[in-house]
Amino acid sequence: MTVDTRWLDQEQKAVWVRLAAVLELLPSALDSQLRRDAQITHFDYFVLAMLSEAPNRTLRMTTLAELTAATLARLSHVVQRLETRGLVERFPCPEDKRATNARLTAAGWDKVREAAPGHVATVRETVVDALSPGQIAQLTDILDAVLHRLDPSRATSAVYERYD
Repeated sequence: MTVDTRWLDQEQKAVWVRLAAVLELLPSALDSQLRRDAQITHFDYFVLAMLSEAPNRTLRMTTLAELTAATLARLSHVVQRLETRGLVERFPCPEDKRATNARLTAAGWDKVREAAPGHVATVRETVVDALSPGQIAQLTDILDAVLHRLDPSRATSAVYERYD
């Protein structure tokens, strides 16, 4: 069986290589700052932030997995680590005993509040302040188009659409 490959042209290669570089470099920059300043990873922060914005700072683990685009296995491992540090607690869901909820503890709320200013400064420094307001709008449109392809069912759309 022969497949006709639609090779990238020069302009498409140029944008792809740049996007790939950002995808490699940005997580490291975010992780480095959060590890240094708050002793947590970027994914830890993302989990804590999602819980901090939820009603009663509580979410079902399945919902939290959807919001963070994580597998339940990865999320369970991270939540267990955060639980050991006293930042999150897990308990049976009152509405469905088969499900488990995760709740941000007071120490977890303090951790989010401690980490947020440095995280926002890093996001500004590495991304936001490098772009004009017009470029921010363009990037939003571009990322929406890519997200539509990556997540056609819109399972993670609640994470980003709440800021629109």
